[in-house]
Amino acid sequence: MTATVIPARRERNPLARARLIKFSRHAAGVAGFLVLWQVVGMSGLVKWLPPAADTLARTVSLAVDPDFLADLQGTLLAAAIGLPLAILIAVPLGLLLGTVPVVEEMTRVFVEFLRPIPSVALIPLALFFFQPEINAKVALIVFAASWPILINTMYGVRDVDPLAKETLRSYGFGPAAVIWRVALPSAAPFIATGVRLAASITLILAISVEYVVGGAVGIGGFLIEASTGIGAAAMIDVIAALLWAGFIGLVVNTLLVRAEQRLFRWRTA
Repeated sequence: MTATVIPARRERNPLARARLIKFSRHAAGVAGFLVLWQVVGMSGLVKWLPPAADTLARTVSLAVDPDFLADLQGTLLAAAIGLPLAILIAVPLGLLLGTVPVVEEMTRVFVEFLRPIPSVALIPLALFFFQPEINAKVALIVFAASWPILINTMYGVRDVDPLAKETLRSYGFGPAAVIWRVALPSAAPFIATGVRLAASITLILAISVEYVVGGAVGIGGFLIEASTGIGAAAMIDVIAALLWAGFIGLVVNTLLVRAEQRLFRWRTA
């Protein structure tokens, strides 16, 4: 019993030490940035930049501000609806385009034409066709978030080992079974990466639509209202809202990265 426990502890200790070192470096970087921000803000070198302490205090106070929480809920609701819809649309399309070359060749022109179009440029069109404003946000999120998922799914399917597919076919499995048993599991890490990239896009599009609309409920609407203020308090509100947006993006990305590491440990290894 002892002989098996000691090596396990020896294996865990270097890993825990590496994680501690990594975390300490991250913390040191954040602390150094905040100190620099505080010094610059207090010195007046950048006139519009408030001190870090005042901004962080306002950021924390927004967590109990009912108006801001309503705006935050509006942004997250659109993202929570749009991202799953993008996954439901993009993953089957990616599997189809990645496994049927004829279909991919027939649609390549449309994909290459639509993909470079900036989603922000489509905001007026989305607001015209989709009412109320929440529908426009969801529609644009689906359009923009689908591309990284679609492209990663196609690349993931093409990266599947041909020998694995031929082996399954030799045992009498049809095309659907090959896709379900080989192509989709092999492409899953690529799809997960696409979803992680799309998650940040959902937040960007939701806030952009809210900002353009003006009076919309969301972080973008809060930014519009805060920017109409006067003095340092207005700038503090703007930066505090941006910090919240960045914090949400960081949390979502961290959760998705952890999920990838747990689900696809074999890929990390």
